Amino acid sequence: MSQAQTAPDAGEFRLDAPLSGGKLWFAAIMLAAANFIAVLNMTIANVAVPNIAGALGAATSQGTWVITAYAVGEAITVPLTGWLSSRFGAVRVFVGSMVLFGVFSIVCGLATSIGVLVVARVFQGFVGGPLMPLSQTLLMRIFPKEKVAAAIGLWSMTTLVAPVVGPILGGWLCDEYSWSWVFLLNTPIALVCAFFAWNLLKRYRDNLSRNGIDVVGLCLLIIWVGSLQLMLDEGKNLDWFSSSFIVGLAITAVVGFAAFIIWEWHEEHPVVDLRVFRHRGFTVSVLTISLAFAAFFGVNVLTPLWLQNFMGYTATQAGLATAWTGVTAFFVAPMVAQAATRGDPRKLVFAGVIWMGLVTLWRTVATTDMGFWDIALPLLVMGFALPFFFIPTTGLALASVDEAEMDSAAGLMNFLRTLSGAFATSLVTTAWDNEITRNHAELVGLADADQSVRTMLGQSGMAPDAVNQAIDYLITGQAVMLATNEMMWAIGIAFILAASVIWLAPRPGRVVEPGAGGH
Repeated sequence: MSQAQTAPDAGEFRLDAPLSGGKLWFAAIMLAAANFIAVLNMTIANVAVPNIAGALGAATSQGTWVITAYAVGEAITVPLTGWLSSRFGAVRVFVGSMVLFGVFSIVCGLATSIGVLVVARVFQGFVGGPLMPLSQTLLMRIFPKEKVAAAIGLWSMTTLVAPVVGPILGGWLCDEYSWSWVFLLNTPIALVCAFFAWNLLKRYRDNLSRNGIDVVGLCLLIIWVGSLQLMLDEGKNLDWFSSSFIVGLAITAVVGFAAFIIWEWHEEHPVVDLRVFRHRGFTVSVLTISLAFAAFFGVNVLTPLWLQNFMGYTATQAGLATAWTGVTAFFVAPMVAQAATRGDPRKLVFAGVIWMGLVTLWRTVATTDMGFWDIALPLLVMGFALPFFFIPTTGLALASVDEAEMDSAAGLMNFLRTLSGAFATSLVTTAWDNEITRNHAELVGLADADQSVRTMLGQSGMAPDAVNQAIDYLITGQAVMLATNEMMWAIGIAFILAASVIWLAPRPGRVVEPGAGGH
């Protein structure tokens, strides 16, 4: 992003001096907060679905569309970030997205029907999508070279902590106030961030592109991304490919994706610049991020489900147990951000992802008798590894592309990271349910083979039906525990495989420069 001169242009007052001191860090906090609420809204509504469905007179299955709608809208616009920035300017797109995010959050909070809420969530996702990549690239543009690492660390931590905080905050708001506050809470944050971001960042100016809109590419993107996201979100509810609806979505996604790749690769002014994948460092870094984030998201999804559904934890208690991951990561991040600029970042990534894999394997010996700290301690230890994985990988990816490609690269990187999380959610929850069913069937034939438990319960005065229910409860608890441990084995191995991928990237020849990512 080039810096403007002191003379006003097109009604904007721009300065020739970059931000420094307190103003620089205040701008960084505003950008990080914008990224935080965008990522937060991917998970904050999850625990509110039953409350929303009950309050609006909808079925729980209809309530889940509140989550799906946001994911679809966000998935479509995240990869469009590069084109939007080149056409309208990164600062304008960022501030405009923040304002509209606040507006649509009000509409969500005041919705009186499930239909209105779902439509508002789609638009909230549309305007929230660019906030993630633009908050990242704007941070790196406004910071001097020696402080870029700290800026990346700040941004990375909001990305990692927000999904953990979401369920805690959502559960607390629903328990203490109303589901509406899950959405209304965004508005003051979004509007305050937009106001200060505009006043601090309008001094920077892009060299705007006047290329026309790639209508065909945009339509193909909406078709295949929307179909894929719907398939991932609804597949489990509809028993996957036994449903003709899911089969139709899968075919549409595959055909649409193939057509999109062919069109965009040959289009002179594509809506998504796929040519950034010609950089091996970027491609390998994004692959590592996607694989490791999928594994991390799998752990994040599975743990609260297990705790709430089978260990007797409330949503708030489950959130508090998992929140320790973000707490430890927050304190380690500044040191990792500095270390990433002084040596080979691939070593940090490898060590961090291996660490996460080993901690996940540690969790394969869990039992139903575990207390709060038995569960929270491994998650706390995993938190130390998160910055080693996320911060240097992000820096390596963006340092591998040309400066003019950074907005497109950041958009694609965030898109694939988000998509990998959606894949992981569907895959882990489906596999977990299947393993519970299989383990339950095996244990039924093995448990209480000598009838001693049944006899003891019967002699205590329990009715036969109550005895059957008690035994089934014990079997189900153990089936769930075995399935959870088996999934931790699979996720731990996935982490170790992801760690190995980073060595396919070349050693970076530069670090991300300030002002990088201009057009």
